[in-house]
Amino acid sequence: DFLCISLVNGFTQLRYNLGDKTVILQALQKVRANGNTWHLLKAGRAGNEGYLDLDGIKVTQKASPGMNVLDTHTDFFVGGVSSLNLVNSMATENEPTGFTGCIREIVINNRELKLTATDPKGGANVGDCDGTVCGYSVCKNSGTCQVENSGFSCSCPQEWTGTTCEQSIHCSQNLCGSQALCIPQPSSFSYTCVCALGWSGKYCDSKIKFYIAKFVGNSYIKYTDSYYGKRNLQYSRISLNFTTNQTEGLIAWMGKSEDEDNDFLAIGIANRTLKVVVNLGERISVPLVHRKYFTCCDERWHFVTVAQNQTCIKVYLDEELILFEDIDPQRKYTALNYGGICYFGGFEIGRKVSVVTTGLFQKEFIGKIKDVVLFQDSRKIQLMNAEGYNVYDGNSGN
Repeated sequence: DFLCISLVNGFTQLRYNLGDKTVILQALQKVRANGNTWHLLKAGRAGNEGYLDLDGIKVTQKASPGMNVLDTHTDFFVGGVSSLNLVNSMATENEPTGFTGCIREIVINNRELKLTATDPKGGANVGDCDGTVCGYSVCKNSGTCQVENSGFSCSCPQEWTGTTCEQSIHCSQNLCGSQALCIPQPSSFSYTCVCALGWSGKYCDSKIKFYIAKFVGNSYIKYTDSYYGKRNLQYSRISLNFTTNQTEGLIAWMGKSEDEDNDFLAIGIANRTLKVVVNLGERISVPLVHRKYFTCCDERWHFVTVAQNQTCIKVYLDEELILFEDIDPQRKYTALNYGGICYFGGFEIGRKVSVVTTGLFQKEFIGKIKDVVLFQDSRKIQLMNAEGYNVYDGNSGN
């Protein structure tokens, strides 16, 4: 399998093969190869239906029966490859050759790649395209960069300050503690402090401990499973207690949640009922929904367990088996490669649940979680010993 974007006789071309046939899309207009015109290229595929958009002019390929998953296990290359032997003979129209020109702002599945000297895994013969210390996007938040004798300076819009316009003026004199994030509130010319785990108060300067985690809607916990390397991922299990009065919300997400290739097991509330979604590698998420309504948002404590035995999923609610399904009788993928990462209540600040889960869950969790156990561990995980923000002590009334 492959997916390749190339320049052919002055035209941009997208080629991909999902295992059965090579699909070829070519832009309608030529690229202006004068060395000073930037072009915006968008290309991709949903299943086996492809699209190629150059400067707003789009070409599409209708879906046809056949393969619809891109199975690639190589590195991602930009501008050239480490060895031409890696390039499938059908990936380019002519003999493959390296790109000469400038590339910036590469976004893969909504995540921007950092094109710096240190962030990529490797590379060769790549220089700074701008040729000055200003480069691309040195000044944040629409700031304007000027080259100075001593380096550069940024001219910032009125809402931003700092050497690279990285700081909101509303947070420039903030009183948030060191264990906090300052979130600007432009409408009220003010800010709020978002507290790291173990801290609370208006300025996050009060230390707290909790065993019951209280989530208020813009909260999250990211837990790293230190035993991940020793787990048998064909037999995964998670159990926890939760309580809520909301009709929607993501309770737990086992998985890295970095891109669409990541396996995951998710538990949440959707339309007042329990919803479990599992993806073992097909990119086809299998939702399992409990049809007994009004069981999950009654402000009572509920005990939920999800057990994965290869492709068989069992869901227990209050110790009653409510769902039992084989999500892939063909047994193509049987392990939950979740990367040792578990999220509770939501994702990092600024990452919306509805976007990260591609609509599987609509909102961040509001409620309480306790007694989280992974696999058959004898101990509950210590939610305090994790990363997170805006999580409160569920024992108290705050």
